[in-house]
Amino acid sequence: MTRHEQAQRLRGLGTTIFAEMSALALATGSVNLGQGFPDTDGPTEIADAAVAAIRAGHNQYTPAPGVPDLRAAIAEHQQRFYGLPVDPDTEVVVTTGATEAIAAALLGLVDPGDEVVALEPFYDSYAACIAMAGGRRVPVMLRAPHFRLDIDRLRTCVTERTRLILLNTPHNPTGTVLDRAELQAVADLAIERDLIVVTDEVYEHMTYDEPHIPLATLPGMAERTLTISSAGKTFSFTGWKVGWAVGPPALVKAVLTAKQFLTFVSGAPFQPAIAAGLRLSDAHYTNLRDSLRTKRDRLCAGLRDVGFEVYEPAGTYFVTADIRGLGYSDGIEFCRDLPKRCGVVAIPHQVFYDDVEAGKPLVRFAFCKRDEVLDDALDRLRQLKS
Repeated sequence: MTRHEQAQRLRGLGTTIFAEMSALALATGSVNLGQGFPDTDGPTEIADAAVAAIRAGHNQYTPAPGVPDLRAAIAEHQQRFYGLPVDPDTEVVVTTGATEAIAAALLGLVDPGDEVVALEPFYDSYAACIAMAGGRRVPVMLRAPHFRLDIDRLRTCVTERTRLILLNTPHNPTGTVLDRAELQAVADLAIERDLIVVTDEVYEHMTYDEPHIPLATLPGMAERTLTISSAGKTFSFTGWKVGWAVGPPALVKAVLTAKQFLTFVSGAPFQPAIAAGLRLSDAHYTNLRDSLRTKRDRLCAGLRDVGFEVYEPAGTYFVTADIRGLGYSDGIEFCRDLPKRCGVVAIPHQVFYDDVEAGKPLVRFAFCKRDEVLDDALDRLRQLKS
């Protein structure tokens, strides 16, 4: 390594696929079903609360763990939806989105050489954050077409070097929602081997066929689980970057110790606004789920009509599709060709895999868009049939 090269642990990470494909969408005027952000803003009462907070002078540094009222609202949310008692003073830390929560958790809990078991395909920041912590990722693959957790494979992946399991449910990009039996198997293994589990649950309110079950609700898991979520997906304010981690004081302290040297604090006027959002009535959460279920069904039906093999997601706002029926076998080639061919952007699955071949024929489409945008994208995609 020369003085002018990046650190060895960051080799191969490069620019995120989301940045590349979103730039391609802009350059070609394509419909962007790649990056997972809604094309409408969230509830006006949350936006109004942010404006009010700015005008009221909530514009300076917040307390390091986050604004007390937001921490209280997060604790209330965990009790309200899952029956989990949480101390907002010692068991909650507010972060710059879930991405920072994951980074701070791994930096705060993983030593160089430690192994981190994670579900493959994995969201791209997992690989980067494990690398920056000096850890070694150990994948447990969710395989098409059902993308279920292989419990036997999980058990064989845990060794004396395993520090923690990094779990993502509802799962991006596959849309799998781990069921109680799968979660119980994870819990049994974590207790047996005395492991920490970090759970990324940002799509917790976006499940359509089965409920989301936080791992921390299972017996013996609250004391060894760090639960991560955020406001961006639930309230459609992805650019605000307000996330959090909830768990036992020792794990939260580890996150806070690392986080203070990353962003220190952020989002001062957005934090009280998200506190107001978390206290919205059940109707907000129900309407969100029902609206996205309709959009999921709309996009899945359209993609099947085009000729994709579609794997219908049980959660998140992403659909996975197999491109081989359209004469392609390489997802990256397909996604780079798609904007020029018909003006639509998707994300290739293989960037989420260590085993590139397993993800090569799969692509991901986002359905968190207005119906007319989805219909426009499907009309364009029908050119692939000709």
